[in-house]
Amino acid sequence: MKPTSKKYGIAAGIILIIALILFLVWPKGNTQAQLQYETTRVEKDTIRNTVTATGTIEPVTSVDVGTQVSGIISKIYVDYNSIVKKGQVIAELDKTNLISELNSAQANLASAKNDLEYQKANYLRYKNLYEKGLISANDYEVARLSYTKAEETLKTNQENVNKAQTNLGYAIITSPIDGIVLGKDVEEGQTVASSYSTPTLFTIAQDLTDMRVIADIDEADIGGVKEGQNVTFTVDAFPNDIFYGQVTQVRQEATEESNVVTYEVVISAPNKDLKLKPGLTANVTINTLERTGVVSVKTKALRFTPQAEILGKSIKIEDCNGKNKLWIKNGNILKAYAVKIGVSDGIRTEIISGIPEGSEVIASVKEMAQEEPQDEIEGGSPFMPRPGKKK
Repeated sequence: MKPTSKKYGIAAGIILIIALILFLVWPKGNTQAQLQYETTRVEKDTIRNTVTATGTIEPVTSVDVGTQVSGIISKIYVDYNSIVKKGQVIAELDKTNLISELNSAQANLASAKNDLEYQKANYLRYKNLYEKGLISANDYEVARLSYTKAEETLKTNQENVNKAQTNLGYAIITSPIDGIVLGKDVEEGQTVASSYSTPTLFTIAQDLTDMRVIADIDEADIGGVKEGQNVTFTVDAFPNDIFYGQVTQVRQEATEESNVVTYEVVISAPNKDLKLKPGLTANVTINTLERTGVVSVKTKALRFTPQAEILGKSIKIEDCNGKNKLWIKNGNILKAYAVKIGVSDGIRTEIISGIPEGSEVIASVKEMAQEEPQDEIEGGSPFMPRPGKKK
């Protein structure tokens, strides 16, 4: 072998060894794990809780006008949306039978009066004879009893006359309040029968500028609903309008339907522009909690618990005793502070004590995989060719 060829062989071997060493020690595209800390600040904010439900709009005062006597409707003087005054005649029943009943009762009363006069005179005569010893005690008692029965019969017939007169008065149906006619369930010539329940002829609302919403609140939410809370609601008839009211009553009676328990809540609904109509469905939002300027923190920060396997040995954890904790990172130390909490809306929670306002606390920690430069990711030797970059 020639010396030159020998030198080239040695050089090639050296280059091969160097390439092998570089290949073994050169990074092979591994990633570096870094921690990303999400922080939030303890600061003043607004805490607000709401309850949503649906309800029905109705007048605050409405009266179902009926009749206590049976008969045929002979006259109707009002229609839907008629404005009526208290005492105004709105309908009449046929009075023929009622007048006949009154005449019969008056005739019986007159007969009872005549019988009473006779029984009284007869009793006084028998009393005089009994006192003189001319008749037996039995005859006297019979006369006295007949007189007493005549008095009771007169009273009964007088009551029958009063009842017949009252029923005749019921044939004239008047409005019990000032208001507007919302419903009319009868027509002229229709027969109405009063039996165990009074039939409804008209429905009259007193004031349509003062409405209310009857909302059904789920049993899970009713505990936070109280009188005086502010309410907003919308109706499908005016989707771009927001109406305002207040809770005026929380009814204690529960209603169960399809295994769902709800409670009725009464909400005021001022209606000066008369947009709200009885029977509309209202989509209600009740502000059960609204506090502004409350020192608070994001609720997720109270749920954070550091994990040593994620933080690694470089971070020192200093825990404390306490049910509710907030964590602050200072250099390589993660320290817990026991805090006393107040109200919460699920997003933010009030911090009463335990940590100063303005403190920056940890909300979460997660691992971030940071990629190496492109040359290192290739994991190749510096002697190996690399693909050109795209322009």
